[in-house]
This record gives sequence, C-alpha cells and structure tokens, in this order.
Amino acid sequence: MNYDALKLKNQLCFPLYACSKEVVRKYHPHLEKIGLTYTQYIVMMVLWEKQELTVKELGDELYLDSGTLTPLLKKMEAQGLLLRTRSSVDERSVIVSLTEKGYHLRDQAVDIPGKIGSCIPLSAEEANTLYRLLYKVLGQS
Repeated sequence: MNYDALKLKNQLCFPLYACSKEVVRKYHPHLEKIGLTYTQYIVMMVLWEKQELTVKELGDELYLDSGTLTPLLKKMEAQGLLLRTRSSVDERSVIVSLTEKGYHLRDQAVDIPGKIGSCIPLSAEEANTLYRLLYKVLGQS
C-alpha cells in the first residue's frame, strides 16, 4: 500500500494552515497596539466598510458561525466598539453597527495592511495571484 498521500509534504492544507498562522502572528504586535485580536480586526474591517449588517451577514462575510461570532461581538460591544440591536422587522435577527469609538479606531488601523504587506516576501503580482487562487478555493472565483 502506498501511503505517500498521508505525508505532510503532500498536503495542500498544511502550507495553507501554516501560512495563515504565520500571517496572523505578524499582525499581532500591530493589533495589540490598538487593542484588537485578529478576529476582532476582521470584524472591524467589515464594519468600517459596511457600517451596519446582521450577525448572519457578518458571519457569511467572515466565514464564521454564530457560535464563534456571538461571544466575540459581546466582548467588542463591552469595549464600546460596536452595538448589537434586535431588528425591528425580525426580532430573531441581530444588527451589528459601529459606535463612534469603533469608527474612529480605523484611523489607528489604516497603516496596518501596508505594514503587513511589506513583511510578506511576495511581489505585488505574486500576492495578487495568491489572492485570486485563495478566493477560488473558497468558491468565489
């Protein structure tokens, strides 16, 4: 029986996993300065772009389920970064919106993507290719 398929070096999932961890690790010192975890940061990026959306829509954007998102959003609300309110149309739906404090945090975060980009050893063309391929894997080609 050939077990080559079980070798770590033959797995696409492993370099994706390891790279993801490494990139998130590079974010840590920058995000620590503004009081966010990486997951909180990606929530804020969506809110800075869209201002307001439901928990379901936010979960869809971030590939996170409500079991992961709900405690995270509660903590962020306690930090004063966002508000969670029940929809007046459908009380099962919770709307997430930025507070003024959350909105202004973006001024402190605006340089982070450039700082991260400068420490990733890819050319702009390579980064663009990787970006397209990763979204293809996610089914968004």
